[in-house]
Amino acid sequence: MWLVDELAERHIQQAQQKGEFDNLPGYGQPLTLDDDSAVPEDLRVGYRLLKNAGYLPAELQDRKDALRLSDLLRGIDAQDARHEEISARLRLLEIKLRLAGISTDFLHQGYHDQLRRRFGAAAKG
Repeated sequence: MWLVDELAERHIQQAQQKGEFDNLPGYGQPLTLDDDSAVPEDLRVGYRLLKNAGYLPAELQDRKDALRLSDLLRGIDAQDARHEEISARLRLLEIKLRLAGISTDFLHQGYHDQLRRRFGAAAKG
């Protein structure tokens, strides 16, 4: 394996000396690296490959779906026929996330803000 690494490194250095990398997007700018320090070292490569391919862990996909459904609910009237179906799907996802140990506070942030404003105004008045 070291021979392949050596050949690849030599090829990269030759390309750098010829200036073949000078016109690449982001040249001269710092790299934006994701912090994967919480991922065990032996799993980082696999997680990175899955992430770059567009795959998410099931819990994160559920969270993403819950946010999408929550946005949909905000955009339709409560009397709309789809409202009940979307609400039911969102409730199921919320239960699934809670069972997985993931907080669902992100779904109720608007409600929390309204309560703070309401009770904050009541305490002042």
